[in-house]
Amino acid sequence: MTIKKHILFGLLFLCQFAMAQNDSINRLEEVIVSDRQLKGTSNTQSVQRLSDTIIGRNQSSLTSLLNYNTVIFFKENGLGMVSSPSFRGTTAQQTVVVWNGININSQLLGQTDFNTVATRGYNSIDVKAGGGSIMYGSGAIGGTIHLNNDLKFSDTFKSDLQVYYGDFNTLSAVYGITAATKKISVDASFNRNSSDNDFKFVGRNGRNTNGQFYNNALKVAFGYKINGNNSIKLYSEVYDGERHFSITSPNATRTKYQDFNTRNLLTWSSKFKNFATDLRLAYITEHYNYFEDINREGFTGGGVKSFIAKYNLDYTFSQNSMATVILDYTKNNGEGDGIGASTRQIGGISLFYKYNVSDRWNTEASIRKEISDVYKSPVLFSVGSKYTFTDFYQLKVNFSRNYRIPTFNDLYWAGSGNKDLKPENAYQLEVGNYFKFKQLHFSVTAYGSKIDDMIRWLPTNAGNWSPINTDKVTIYGAEVLLGWSTKLNNHYFDLSGTYAYTVSKDERTQKQLFYVPYHKLTGSLSHNYKKFASYYQLLYTGEVFTTSDNNPKNILDGFMVSNIGADYNFSKNNTFKVGVKVANLWNKEYQSLPSRYMPGRNFTIYLNLNY
Repeated sequence: MTIKKHILFGLLFLCQFAMAQNDSINRLEEVIVSDRQLKGTSNTQSVQRLSDTIIGRNQSSLTSLLNYNTVIFFKENGLGMVSSPSFRGTTAQQTVVVWNGININSQLLGQTDFNTVATRGYNSIDVKAGGGSIMYGSGAIGGTIHLNNDLKFSDTFKSDLQVYYGDFNTLSAVYGITAATKKISVDASFNRNSSDNDFKFVGRNGRNTNGQFYNNALKVAFGYKINGNNSIKLYSEVYDGERHFSITSPNATRTKYQDFNTRNLLTWSSKFKNFATDLRLAYITEHYNYFEDINREGFTGGGVKSFIAKYNLDYTFSQNSMATVILDYTKNNGEGDGIGASTRQIGGISLFYKYNVSDRWNTEASIRKEISDVYKSPVLFSVGSKYTFTDFYQLKVNFSRNYRIPTFNDLYWAGSGNKDLKPENAYQLEVGNYFKFKQLHFSVTAYGSKIDDMIRWLPTNAGNWSPINTDKVTIYGAEVLLGWSTKLNNHYFDLSGTYAYTVSKDERTQKQLFYVPYHKLTGSLSHNYKKFASYYQLLYTGEVFTTSDNNPKNILDGFMVSNIGADYNFSKNNTFKVGVKVANLWNKEYQSLPSRYMPGRNFTIYLNLNY
């Protein structure tokens, strides 16, 4: 099937509408949003919310959830192995994961391994396309992924148990509890995922070996309303995981990798008259151990401890006008094999202004400047406008300057680090067209960006590798988002999906960056009838180059895979649900990295108890 046929077929399923932002300047009473900045400063960009229903229908990893429901491309070293994204044609280090408003990308690698993030246990997950470095710091060039633990202050008590078991002895279980009054709110969950991951290869001899993994995640959110104007929130998370890296030949050395990460965030929010303040104190740790040969003693390791302080002061001039000042300070202490003991400090000030010219026209602008003891940071800015022409059509325009700072490995790796590196610098323009007609939601967003001083590790005359500021990249493309839902008697239908066309070229060679597909498409069709629900998922990824010279001999073919699932609710109040899911329904052979094959058709059964 040709690319055009793939796209034509996929357009039948396209949807995934961006959640509309509330344009009025107000404060939420019942729900305390874990990331106020996302809600208040993203009116001129696309923000897509993935609900808990969508989260539950996908595998527990953040990779699977985003791969089947967004425009983001992922390359994986096999199921459950290292996974890195490309958002709008950028590199993995240029997509930021934001946990309750705090950037949690690794300070060692500059990126998040999306297979180490367990999605179940979050209330919702938001995907914001485009630059966001002013609010979320280094790396927010392609986009940001927001993991949310939102708290509700209303009389509530409920618990939830979800158990998934499937082929390859794969187990995923999460238990969550929510308890709240008008003064206190608690949301907690424990997540366990494990798998032997020993699937047979499709269309060839052999099976995946040394691919077993497990991970545990404990998440707690606590909120206390001191009075009508003050509240405190505490968010805490512990992640412990181990992965044996799959091997590509019987004689390859068997390795494994251990992660242990903690995240703690304390916030104090206040409001009085026209002022609102938000103080955030975060302590984040990341630690790893790498076993180069699991049959021998010894390993290498390292980690970073980060302290983050952020203070927001909002002032509402009128119902249509608001300004925000943000002061922040970050200190990173890194230690480990390769980087030794290293420390860096970053301070910053940001100004944000939002003005509603009329009921139909909204504008926003922001500027940021950082001071660091390691590098010189550029002045960052963002300006945007949204105009609602009719109830049917809305236009959004945003222009921004973003950046990415060098990582600890870039700066301090023994014998290779380069302390003279400059931050990567990026300009981005996007124009979004949004349409709404009854149950139909449709958007087309065109964007373009230029990235200077891209950091790459290259060989030196001394025979080793070292990072330098070298590449300039031009990126442009379009994203199509379409959604439709309807109800016929007792039947409810919903279509959701995305399509992305991406060109990301090295300006010197005019070659497409490797592992950036020109085309990616996702789609989902769901049907609910009384107590019965079913759904079908589609993922198409176009071919990718695996080398920078775009050699036709080094191309990974595009692939299309599908999942199907169904569940039945045995109770009146949706408290007892049993379901089944078939992944890779048509048993396709596919891979996103050479010789890293993904599983064929496999089955999962699941049980959900809510009470």
